[in-house]
Amino acid sequence: MLVKYKSGYKKIAMGLLSFIPGLKDVNRLEAEISWYQDDDSRVLYLWRNENGDFSGIVGVEVSDEIVVIRQIALSPSERSQIAYNQVLDEVAHQYPDCKMMGSLDVASIIAKWEHQNESKHE
Repeated sequence: MLVKYKSGYKKIAMGLLSFIPGLKDVNRLEAEISWYQDDDSRVLYLWRNENGDFSGIVGVEVSDEIVVIRQIALSPSERSQIAYNQVLDEVAHQYPDCKMMGSLDVASIIAKWEHQNESKHE
């Protein structure tokens, strides 16, 4: 389940974002969270697994017809294509009228998700 970021989740969000290469420094993590908060077109979601634990984070940028997945990170115990697909399914559900695209870092995960969704609909 996706939960929109709020300031009470800051430590959790920083911990999950720290799984992304290049986001280890506390100042860099805080700047990243601020970047999402500074513009209404950018949203940071925390992802709860089936046990209700926060175990992932996804950052999106939304325009009229496109949702760009800027970042996605899962805790090490959740890193599987199945879990990534669950997160992306939920993002797609949040923005049903938008095409989903990814940053260079996320593009391969989205390509696998799209391939599996195409297979389901054939």
